[in-house]
Amino acid sequence: MSYDGRVTPGDAPVTRDAGPARISKVSVSDMHNNAYLITDKTSGEALLIDAADDWPAISAMIEADGGRVTHIATTHRHWDHVRALRDAVHATGAHTLAGADDADELPVATDRRLRDGDTVRVGDLTLQVVALRGHTPGSVAFSFRGTDGFTHLFTGDSLFPGGVGATDHYDYQSFPQLIDDVEHRVFGRYDDETWVYPGHGDDTTLGAERPHLAQWRDRGW
Repeated sequence: MSYDGRVTPGDAPVTRDAGPARISKVSVSDMHNNAYLITDKTSGEALLIDAADDWPAISAMIEADGGRVTHIATTHRHWDHVRALRDAVHATGAHTLAGADDADELPVATDRRLRDGDTVRVGDLTLQVVALRGHTPGSVAFSFRGTDGFTHLFTGDSLFPGGVGATDHYDYQSFPQLIDDVEHRVFGRYDDETWVYPGHGDDTTLGAERPHLAQWRDRGW
């Protein structure tokens, strides 16, 4: 597999064939935010995850893909993940999605408020919603199973290579809540081959991270 998930701001998007879907990833801003495009091959409908910044770069990814963005999902409320959201909604007219407890904090109206266990249909593709509380109260992840043998999991800022997201910046954050949700709702539900697409930086797999769960809990971050 040539896709490795490594991309930096200014690079062209990288793309992965996941069987029923095509995944594109671009990095934007000096914070190396990731924006993802998941396109259902059958219908051409696409889900954009995190219109974080630099709408021209995200728009170029969409144009190169050739799909039609019908849904825009925001993984969580933080400012660095929503700077291009207004432009994205204006340009695409897409249906907006966000976690129920973060929706009111976004710069655009949320058409659908998501909760753990919900599903999102994009053409013939069905994605599962995983609520991961702690980095923000309404953080959500999205997953689908590809015919390539992998589950593809988009975690926002709740799970990265080397640990869970930050929980020491805002009074609504909670490390115990986040580590519990990540352990039970991610590592407890998905196998080690699950590919993790985080909100910043490089991808990882659950198999690479699982041995370190106890260490993360002990260190408290």
